[in-house]
Amino acid sequence: MPALNWVKGYTARGDGPTPRTQMAVYSVKGLAERGLISQNGASRLLVNADLIDFSFRLIWGEDYATPDEELPDRIGNVDGYAVFIHGWTGCHAIWEGIPGLLINRNRKLVSLVVDHNGFGDSPFSDRTPEYDECSPVAAMKVIEGVIELLAIRRQIGDPRPKTVNFIGHSMGGAALFFIDESRWRLGELTRTAIAPALLLHDDLGRAFFTTLGFGIGLVGRLTFLEAVERLVSPRVLETLTEGASEAVRAEHDRIYKATPRSVTARTLAAMGTIKDHPMPRQWTHMQVFLGHRDALVGLIPMLDLLNELNFDVDQVRVMLGTHYLFSIGEAWERVHRQNRDIIVGDILKLHERALQRQKTG
Repeated sequence: MPALNWVKGYTARGDGPTPRTQMAVYSVKGLAERGLISQNGASRLLVNADLIDFSFRLIWGEDYATPDEELPDRIGNVDGYAVFIHGWTGCHAIWEGIPGLLINRNRKLVSLVVDHNGFGDSPFSDRTPEYDECSPVAAMKVIEGVIELLAIRRQIGDPRPKTVNFIGHSMGGAALFFIDESRWRLGELTRTAIAPALLLHDDLGRAFFTTLGFGIGLVGRLTFLEAVERLVSPRVLETLTEGASEAVRAEHDRIYKATPRSVTARTLAAMGTIKDHPMPRQWTHMQVFLGHRDALVGLIPMLDLLNELNFDVDQVRVMLGTHYLFSIGEAWERVHRQNRDIIVGDILKLHERALQRQKTG
């Protein structure tokens, strides 16, 4: 697996988020500087996206610390990858143990968990990026570009089929509607959108995100608004993370404080003013999960949109829960725990169906 020699170029590694898993941390810029991936390709990707770097983690199932010389074979000789994409003011950590749970149930998969869109360890070069650079559309374009750089898709001459399974939450879930399907082979792709913040039929939601984004954007220029923001931002984060674990709540608070207000503002506004509209089609190997008490993604407007986009009934699950319907917070522990198990199971079923379709054509 010479194309995957880059997996030895991690910046850190150790035990994964769940027992019997291993994890390694990577930087696109760092891999390019060491000549482990295309330097021109990485530079072009980061410059076009206005990013300083793009950070991600690999998580794989193993009972021991895999020796470095075995890593390319271990990461490459699999049936596919699960790519986890977080939402607004999130990072890789919001998924907690789910990437590890998934691969412990199918060790022929490897999880790839990203920071994206200017959050976490993937910051923008400009403290005030363009709105288009902050949108779910832009995030998906970058993530597809990273996957091409890493060459984890089935390569020419490789007899083993591989399926890439995208799992997105909130803004990350919205991004999944904008994958360039023309670049993917039959059965090579699955999508699981959890509480996708695609607000094309939700006038109230769009107005909320747009207004809040513009308001936060003014904080840095109008100092008298700082006191208002100190009152408003905790309530917004509390609404976003209702039902989530304390660890997820703390991570959102950390990322919010660490991210330039202009990036946060423009990402929010981009979610509210998104211009791109997916066209109705056959959404093969895609599943959408919605929470009945989601305070950010309106249930009825979202169902109306999915109907308009030609989703089948069996592709949509409405579950008891909040926007973080998979994170196990104290108040929602019972139902969110059940949701998490169902979601993991359905991701694996989608993967198996797609992989079989790829094998049989």
